[in-house]
Amino acid sequence: MSINWFPGHMHKAQKEIKQLLPEVDLVIEVLDARLPYSSQNPLLQKLRGQTPCIKLLNKSDLADEKLNQDWVDELQQDQTVKAYAVNTSDHSLIKQIPQWCLNWFPQREVNKKPIQVMIMGIPNVGKSTIINIMADRTIAKTGNEAAVTKRQQRIKLPGNVILHDTPGVLWPRFDNQNSAYRLAVTGGIKDNIVEAEDKAFFLAEYVLAAYQQTIAARYEIDEMPQEPYDLLVKIGQQRGALKSGGRVDLTRISSLFLNEFRTGVLGRITLETPEMMRSELKEVDRLLAIKAAKDAERKAQFKGKR
Repeated sequence: MSINWFPGHMHKAQKEIKQLLPEVDLVIEVLDARLPYSSQNPLLQKLRGQTPCIKLLNKSDLADEKLNQDWVDELQQDQTVKAYAVNTSDHSLIKQIPQWCLNWFPQREVNKKPIQVMIMGIPNVGKSTIINIMADRTIAKTGNEAAVTKRQQRIKLPGNVILHDTPGVLWPRFDNQNSAYRLAVTGGIKDNIVEAEDKAFFLAEYVLAAYQQTIAARYEIDEMPQEPYDLLVKIGQQRGALKSGGRVDLTRISSLFLNEFRTGVLGRITLETPEMMRSELKEVDRLLAIKAAKDAERKAQFKGKR
């Protein structure tokens, strides 16, 4: 199935972000450390230009530690980007973010003109929690679901930094459906948009390829199944997630499997690597080129018949 989710408030927020970007000195983009590529907003990549950007790989305590560093290094290939692996249980680290903003402007006098900073991120990435920790008070509404923040806010931070909060936004169309599924698996897309079984199958297929030992240790599996369905059935049998007649309840075990991934019970798992990003970007470009050629051919045929 093709996944798209773009509620009306996101369209409004996207327009507001476009209007605000030229007026800010710096952008903070909060990413999910488990999917730094898929949680980047392509709109920001197109419009930011040379405006400095701090990319926060949040939930880094849930992600593969080695890949956290690989992604920091990858993102900092862009000279206008500084990347940091963070998590909201480490308040002392989060409270350094205003100083990281100031570090971009060493000639700026603290008591003079405020530094205007825009913070953005996909839904359910932990942006509101980060804001509350930085401000040392509850300002932004938080919730363990997608799209809690629905309007902009201006927040005064230490060091004469003015933070412009924006609602969590996705984009109207996912050219890379792998990215869409990763977002669904982590909760960046509301759970009622994609069935639990579809998300669990996608996750199971990936961990069988990349994290077999982690899964085997968690579920005490001696002989690892090779297919996603068989893995979920195996886990369901061990957990007693059964229907009448002894059949595994796939909906129940899928929800359990997803929850254990999201909360870190499965272990520290990252859903994509820089190498995967480069490969998928090439494939997306190839498919978009094919689509553009077909669209041009259709238009030419239509024009010839007029």
